[in-house]
Amino acid sequence: MTIQTALNDKDKRIDLYLSEQLSISRSLAQELISSGCVKVNGCITAKNYRIRGGETIEAELPEPEEIEAVPQDIPIEIVYEDNHLLVVNKPQGMVVHPAAGNPDGTLVNALLHHCKGRLSSINGKIRPGIVHRLDKDTAGLLIVAKDDQAHAGLAAQIAAHTFSRKYEAVVLGNLKDDFGTVDKPIGRSKTDRKKMAVTYENAKEAVTHYRVISRYNGFTHVELTLETGRTHQIRVHMASIGHPVAGDSVYGDKKNVLKLNGQCLFAFHIGFVHPITGEKMVFEVERPEFFNNVLEKLNKAYS
Repeated sequence: MTIQTALNDKDKRIDLYLSEQLSISRSLAQELISSGCVKVNGCITAKNYRIRGGETIEAELPEPEEIEAVPQDIPIEIVYEDNHLLVVNKPQGMVVHPAAGNPDGTLVNALLHHCKGRLSSINGKIRPGIVHRLDKDTAGLLIVAKDDQAHAGLAAQIAAHTFSRKYEAVVLGNLKDDFGTVDKPIGRSKTDRKKMAVTYENAKEAVTHYRVISRYNGFTHVELTLETGRTHQIRVHMASIGHPVAGDSVYGDKKNVLKLNGQCLFAFHIGFVHPITGEKMVFEVERPEFFNNVLEKLNKAYS
């Protein structure tokens, strides 16, 4: 891959620059440089080289590892199922689909076993049936399509913002108002390609509504309704107003005072029109054990 640097890139370290431009980790960028896979103006460079602006950088990227999702007999909680779709209650800590670092043990592997391979093909072999996703450490309801017609119908509802999703979270600090809306566009972070950020460049509209359920000393229990469904939307939006989700070290809870294993967030409600029958469907689940444990801890120590 060939990249032409710009004058406003001047003084950036080349490992950081490649990480941003190629959407790879900084450590991988350093490995590529150390192994001689990166050249600046035709010459092998060092990882502490600083961009001058106007250089031609050639980077030889390794071939991606081929990942194939295979059926695995992993227990999953099915809330609803018919011939066209199913609704799953995903536990905290489960990855939705295989990817680098998580080649198996995912929800997709479990679904392939449960559905005997009968899942929609729209999202390819690695994400069959997956219409929308939840982060690894976000628990709750997820809808899965068994055929392409159902998948297309559900995806259209998400695009039209008629697909309802509600969450509960514990966030840091005391929200000023009992009700509020965060209306800020979200796009890929310029400084860390693995993160999302509130930005007006290459961003998409994002709207989150919140309602305070209860208040504690330094924490707030909230209900959140998504009007749009961007990657990490709730986590980014709440952090942007100074109230990151408890346990979310990526977007603000660096100290993790509550000693949580991931963000305190779960999707308790999902509503949609059945893409085949036209029936209005609404599902809700009880708070997971980890969430109740957090609330109990807050009631004892922070009330």
